[in-house]
Amino acid sequence: RREPLALINLKKKNEETGEEELASRLDNCKAKATRHIFLIRHSQYNLDGRADKDRTLTPLGREQAELTGHRLASLGLKFDQIIHSSMTRATETTEIISKHLPGVKKISTDLLREGAPIEPDPPVSHWKPEAVQYYEDGARIEAAFRNFIHRADAKQEEDSYEIFVCHANVIRYIVCRALQFPPEGWLRLSLNNGSITHLVIRPNGRVALRTLGDTGFMPPDKITRT
Repeated sequence: RREPLALINLKKKNEETGEEELASRLDNCKAKATRHIFLIRHSQYNLDGRADKDRTLTPLGREQAELTGHRLASLGLKFDQIIHSSMTRATETTEIISKHLPGVKKISTDLLREGAPIEPDPPVSHWKPEAVQYYEDGARIEAAFRNFIHRADAKQEEDSYEIFVCHANVIRYIVCRALQFPPEGWLRLSLNNGSITHLVIRPNGRVALRTLGDTGFMPPDKITRT
């Protein structure tokens, strides 16, 4: 519902100016800037933690976050903000990354928390959450997609560069939805810890995937997928 035609009342037309006024109103609703979305998967964390607060980053996970932060800083881009999941592992990853990007504001959100976005097709034997999870988590993760992944606002004049630090399931689902692929295929994608996925959203709403789960900036012995 961000297509310019969906943002104006077509019935409200000045009889004197007619099509000329319509064109002007449409132009005011058109996006002009490109959004660059960097989706970062959190680093390796303690799988033995029973509660979220106990699932802190491992020493290797902290190293991975440093490498990811260094990589993002080396791109030389003016990042606008870092939006991160409120879960401990994502928050800690964000804190380490942000040291390499001084001055970039951080925003925490529950929408990006890990969960079960939609029942995968084909099904897998090693991961079978309760069916209710798909309804509870799925609605929230879909809301995150609709809230964060869209063309730039018409008032935005310059291209923007935004970082989202969250979780593998959330990122995989978002990528499928953004590319208009069947979302049920999300579990066929695989993401390393601390990896960078880069989506580009053009003013006309077209989306391109620049990189998926890139960890080429990490030494091989630092790469994990847990």
